[in-house]
Amino acid sequence: MIRKSLLAFFVTAMMATPVLASSGSSSKPLAGTYPIILSHGLFGWGENSGGIISIVNYWGGTDDYLRSQGATVYAPSKTAANSNEVRAAELKAAILTYAAATNYSGKFHILGHSQGGLDSRYMVSNLGLSSRVATLTTLNTPHYGSPIADIIKTVLPGWIQPFVASIVETLVKVVYGGTNQQNALAALSSLTKEGLSTFNSYTPNQSGVKYFSYGSYITLPDLIQHPLMGILHPACAAGGLFQGQGATNDGLVPLSSQKWGTWKGGPSYGILTTGVDHLQVSNTLRSGSLWYDVEGFYMNMASNMKANQ
Repeated sequence: MIRKSLLAFFVTAMMATPVLASSGSSSKPLAGTYPIILSHGLFGWGENSGGIISIVNYWGGTDDYLRSQGATVYAPSKTAANSNEVRAAELKAAILTYAAATNYSGKFHILGHSQGGLDSRYMVSNLGLSSRVATLTTLNTPHYGSPIADIIKTVLPGWIQPFVASIVETLVKVVYGGTNQQNALAALSSLTKEGLSTFNSYTPNQSGVKYFSYGSYITLPDLIQHPLMGILHPACAAGGLFQGQGATNDGLVPLSSQKWGTWKGGPSYGILTTGVDHLQVSNTLRSGSLWYDVEGFYMNMASNMKANQ
């Protein structure tokens, strides 16, 4: 009787072992990651945005992909065009509202694309949220300015800038909806070389937060792969050389301006792809999916967040 019981025990244990192993191996790779906040850039939008623009996804589905891999992701909206400081206050309010609604009191990871990296930095450094942020990752963010912003300020005479800004702001209100006060001139000043020099002087890194940066650039400004950024690339290259930032750029931001904290590089792609531009790197309007492994790149960034929490 004892032998039969022992035999039954060993048979049961042997049958259970592969089931347990399978269960462990099937866990999602981003399970257990602190919630990830996606901070959009200039003229960007979030999952709670209104207006015509809300019918498409700013992040091109990468937010849903990260969720499918076990991450909790929130992509709030901010004013489409305004200063780093104003957008930072809106981002803070959105994060705290989300935390209260979900009864979450822990830390977050933040991924900011373009200007979204600047308002995230300001929020962490100056608005008291450093204790709630584990990592801050910036993506193609103009930490030292964008030559395109400087060119626009130089080319447009001072007397006409408010008129042009009002036209831009009116168009933004039509496309984006909502009641947020747009300020295109404040946004423009926030992205110039001089504006970022001043910004960096009062926005230091916080010791309890780990900073990482990723970026990309165009290798050949062909208009097939880069229909918009390919047009801007030569001007950005010329401006970058004039400002001492180098010619290599993504259409809007020099590669040298994208580096902040620990530089992690950019996405990999095949020999037929002529680089990854400013919009493709965020997969805005799914513009990057044809040219590089978007899901692999975002998994890499999210895995780095998890490893550093």
